[in-house]
This record gives sequence, C-alpha cells and structure tokens, in this order.
Amino acid sequence: MDSVDVVLLTLNSERKLEDCLTSVYKNVPVAQLIVIDGGSSDRTLDILRKFDEKYHNVKVVPDRGTRATARQKGIQNVTTAWFLFVDSDVVLCNNWFKKAAKYLDSDVGAVWGIEVWSTIQNQAMLKMFLWVTRKIFDLRGGTHDTLIRTEAVKNIHIPASLHVFEDAYLMDWVRSQGYRVLACYNPFCIHYRPKTVWTLQGSLNLIIESLRFGSCKLLAKLGLAYGFYTAYAIYQILDSNKSKP
Repeated sequence: MDSVDVVLLTLNSERKLEDCLTSVYKNVPVAQLIVIDGGSSDRTLDILRKFDEKYHNVKVVPDRGTRATARQKGIQNVTTAWFLFVDSDVVLCNNWFKKAAKYLDSDVGAVWGIEVWSTIQNQAMLKMFLWVTRKIFDLRGGTHDTLIRTEAVKNIHIPASLHVFEDAYLMDWVRSQGYRVLACYNPFCIHYRPKTVWTLQGSLNLIIESLRFGSCKLLAKLGLAYGFYTAYAIYQILDSNKSKP
C-alpha cells in the first residue's frame, strides 16, 4: 500500500490542529487529507491552507450537519483502498502507519489505535485507563485514529441523527460485512481533550449529549466504563481547583 487518504472532522479546531497534522504527515503516507469542516470561524482554515501550500493534497469539504453526516461525506470522498479517520485534537505516535500495517490481513476491515488522555501521568491510572478504554471500544468502537478498509464501508449510510455513537454504527457495519475489527495498544494516539472537559459543566455536557443521542441499551452497557471516566474527570476537577492559588 503506497498511501492512504486521511479524513479529519473540524469545527474551530485551531487549538491542537497544527500538532495533529504535523504528526499525521510525519507518520502516515497521505494521499489526500480530506477535511470535513462544520463552519470554522477561528484559524482552522488558515492552518489547513498552510499545510496545503506545503503538501498540495488538502481537500476541504463543508458540512454543517452532525458527526454522522460529516463522516459519511468523508467516506464518499475517499479514493484509496484504505483510509484513516483522525480526530483533530490527537497526536499520533511515531511510525503509526507502519505499526498498523502489520495487522492488515485479508479479513481485517479496521484497525483502531488506542487513545491515551494527555493528562494521565500516574502509571497505575494509565493501566486502568487503557483497560477501560479497550473495553469501551469493544462496545461502541472509536475513530480517534482508525484505519479502515474502504471496501468494507462502500455501501454504508450512517443515520444522520447519530451525532454521537456514529462510531459504534461504523464499526458494527464493518463487522456486518464479514471483516474483523482490531483494537491495538500500539499504534496509539495522545488525546488532548479541551480544558472545558475538566469542569463540572463540561462533564455534565458530555453525559447529556450521550443521553440525548445514544441508545438506552448501549448506554446501559457502557455505564460502568463511563463511571470510571466520570470519576477521573471529577479527580481532574478537584486536582485543578487544589492547584489554584
């Protein structure tokens, strides 16, 4: 495989976008960078123009719908046999693509690299986090850094209402086409979640969004794992407040 398309969803993503794209171009053979933009009004488009001037392969496609419509539009613009979904606030590990390529057997439809939150420093906490995150992927999938066989999703129609859990639909679809979905500890990405997540209101907003768009059945299965995430968010909030003068 010579190169792959990379699909990136953006909406006012300037905070980590430059670091994200630097890691993408360093660690992935990019055929074209397909950016589905939800109407950014910050420096996002300027940053994308900068990378297009350097690499001449950035394609920006507007979409003001949901994450589902954005991912659907991204898939429709893919031209390579495999493509990579990357979140705009992650940084890929070194040699991400080379590590993922080792898993590309004929029956594999997707390879997911685990995410690691940038705020985690404690080794015991990291070990627990990786275990919980791996369990969550088995239930709902993930697209922070996921390499997907284009053939496996060529006929997919992601319901437009799925503003969250569209990744669960995507991974279930790949499996329904007879392919395996592999979750890996290496490659991986570092996820730089926004500081607003580590506030009480930010944590509540994430829970409300999941309740609003997610199925009760799936949320019930994710309850224990999300409980760990909530506990960690509360820990971060308390630790942050303790550090303030």
